[in-house]
Amino acid sequence: MKELKINLDGSGLRIGIVQSRFNNEVCEGLLGACREQLIQQGVQEADITLATVPGALEIALVLLHMAESEKFDALIALGAVIRGDTYHFEVVSNESARCVNEVQLSCGVPVANAILTTDTDEQSIARMHVKGREAALVAIEMANLLRELT
Repeated sequence: MKELKINLDGSGLRIGIVQSRFNNEVCEGLLGACREQLIQQGVQEADITLATVPGALEIALVLLHMAESEKFDALIALGAVIRGDTYHFEVVSNESARCVNEVQLSCGVPVANAILTTDTDEQSIARMHVKGREAALVAIEMANLLRELT
């Protein structure tokens, strides 16, 4: 049996990041951790492209354009949806996750989803660095896996 090994070498990979500006402190924390991990894994700064959008619901549209451009090996979605007093939290959480997944399935470009959905600001702040780093590793692993399969 041929087993495909995990490959976390980011050398030569082109990564696109779409970051929400809503809940900016958390999103900046996600981005900092993500960028740091990408570089640590060998992705060159010049091979990382960042686009920012107003909120989590706008992320998928920019991801779609990036995926269709064929300029990126993997994409990363960064955002934070923090529960409020209305049903809006559920709508934004569910739709942003669905649409991000739809992009990768329709275009064949892996998308690491690090749009946090938490109950409180404190939960988001506690998770932002871990999730940012994890998103970078997921993007690299999936880009390399798809290359191996092709």
